[in-house]
Amino acid sequence: IMEIKRDIYLQQLIDRKDNGMIKVITGIRRCGKSYLLFTIFKRYLLESGIDTDHIIEIALDGIENEELRDPKVCYQYIKNAMKDKGKYYLLLDEVQFMPHFEEVLNSLLRLNNIDVYVTGSNSKFLSSDIVTEFRGRGDEIRIYPLSFAEFYSAYDGEYDDAWNEYMTYGGLPQIVGLKSERQKSDYLKNMFTNVYLKDVIERNKIHNTDEINILVDVLASTIGALTNSLKISNTFKSERQMSYTNKTISKHIDYLVEAFLISKATRYDIKGRKYIGANQKYYFTDLGLRNARLNFRQQEPTHIMENIVYNELLIRGYNVDVGVIDVYDKDKEGKRIRKQLEVDFVVNQSSQRYYIQVAYDMSSKEKQNQEFNSLRNIPDSFKKIVIVNGNKKPWHNDEGFVIMGMKYFLLNADSLKF
Repeated sequence: IMEIKRDIYLQQLIDRKDNGMIKVITGIRRCGKSYLLFTIFKRYLLESGIDTDHIIEIALDGIENEELRDPKVCYQYIKNAMKDKGKYYLLLDEVQFMPHFEEVLNSLLRLNNIDVYVTGSNSKFLSSDIVTEFRGRGDEIRIYPLSFAEFYSAYDGEYDDAWNEYMTYGGLPQIVGLKSERQKSDYLKNMFTNVYLKDVIERNKIHNTDEINILVDVLASTIGALTNSLKISNTFKSERQMSYTNKTISKHIDYLVEAFLISKATRYDIKGRKYIGANQKYYFTDLGLRNARLNFRQQEPTHIMENIVYNELLIRGYNVDVGVIDVYDKDKEGKRIRKQLEVDFVVNQSSQRYYIQVAYDMSSKEKQNQEFNSLRNIPDSFKKIVIVNGNKKPWHNDEGFVIMGMKYFLLNADSLKF
């Protein structure tokens, strides 16, 4: 099996090497964190002249290291491995298996000859604790399943086939090595239930598992649609005669976000320059998992494309919101009415901003008008981009919008700068 280079993440580790902070690699389980640390980064350390016995590796999710989940035992083990004054590199995998792990890491921070790297698959216990515990000495590197470009680099075949495959089975690294569709779909379904959901249920001690199971289905079938916990709660009442309070729903949604299964995009009022609460959009971190959850039944390309673009923007380090613009129009009687137009994504990175529409089908004048209309009403001069399905090279239309094909957007890391 071909190795997929994860250069974008390796570079982030190299840039942070020996910076006196704890490097925390976070992301959904099975997205390649351990591989990045124990194979790719370790190889880099060895090639740059670090001795094997100065690299301490501990995988806490392995049964062989069960006794090392005890913080005192683990700390002692690490101290014993440090035989001299030379620099040591600690690679600690799935640190959430150790209670009070932050105390161990804090004690290690006091030693000046160790550089610490840890991975973890739950943001809550990581970010909230790490920020407070390490008082700003935790440095987070967020990892995602394979981007389309990473996936394509290991794919044996044409772009169109790769694209269909990626839209269906997503980018968990394991998927690349599986041959048949049956294997892929079984793997994803099994992972969803027995790894991801089981994790969320056990960690948060959820008793009523029916609820969260149905919630996951609801979120999976509404990716890219505006929704909120009250709306979901009402759906439960009317369609299933179930009482599932919106308070519980929003707690459960938070658990899914903390486990990196889904992410939420908040609405931003472009003219008013403020966030609007209530409705959010939810996207899945891995589309293969989402599709498997729905038994590969709901394959609407529009929303799937939107989800892929959203994930790609996060991988590139942008902050992504959903845009809203208020416009005023006249109705048939000439009365002024307020309409809200949507901009799929408002994308920020320091002082850079882009507005992006994702359009699966731009064949008719009417479709084009619909996509362009929201962009026309944005009162500033930041770049406006429409990403269309297919492999069109980017071009500027006469209104100054950039139109680019999905292929160009995904395979060129700087595509937004066109």
